[in-house]
Amino acid sequence: MLDMEQARFNMIEQQIRPCEVLDPRILELLKHMRRELYVPKGMREMAFMDLEIPLGYGASMWQPKLEARTLQELHIGRNEKVLEVGTGSGYLAALLSMLAGHVTSVEIVPELSEMAKQSLQANHRDNITLEIGDAALGWGGGASYDVIVLTGSTPVLPSSFQNSLNIGGRLFAIVGDAPAMEARLITRVGQDTFESVNIMEACVAPLKNALQPERFVF
Repeated sequence: MLDMEQARFNMIEQQIRPCEVLDPRILELLKHMRRELYVPKGMREMAFMDLEIPLGYGASMWQPKLEARTLQELHIGRNEKVLEVGTGSGYLAALLSMLAGHVTSVEIVPELSEMAKQSLQANHRDNITLEIGDAALGWGGGASYDVIVLTGSTPVLPSSFQNSLNIGGRLFAIVGDAPAMEARLITRVGQDTFESVNIMEACVAPLKNALQPERFVF
């Protein structure tokens, strides 16, 4: 029988810390948020492994170190409003909800949204609004957010996301085509001014209907 607490400890020490995640608030959160409860049944043994876990419908849970690094880079504040594009298992939404004031999470696959809803309710995460729809090109019809996270990659980053940030807001997106993708943190520093920093290389499946570059056809 897998010792979940030992496996969780090993994940933090052997995967998370070596990925330069040293923020005590994030490490503490990972200790207490039970990742195994968001993994599809029958895959609980894989909950703390350094790999993506398939959820079905072409979706996967991120590697633990990518989740942790994303949370650390975003520096989420207690009263902030977060938009997550791609709910998946609901685990990242749960982590975000522990740091933020409110999380809106959008999922294009209704079945995944339903599975996430059950996991989140079972774990009493109630500052999350789950919505179903295609948010690959933006979401919220003019709503603005302090933090936006895209859990699928996008070959081209639609400007609608950075334009949906409040001043001081941060966007985390994995941009590019496989195998060359960069995890990027974009901060809105002024009305028309954005700063972009490449955080790390990361390769995840694209959002369904992600924006494509103009491709030349000969």
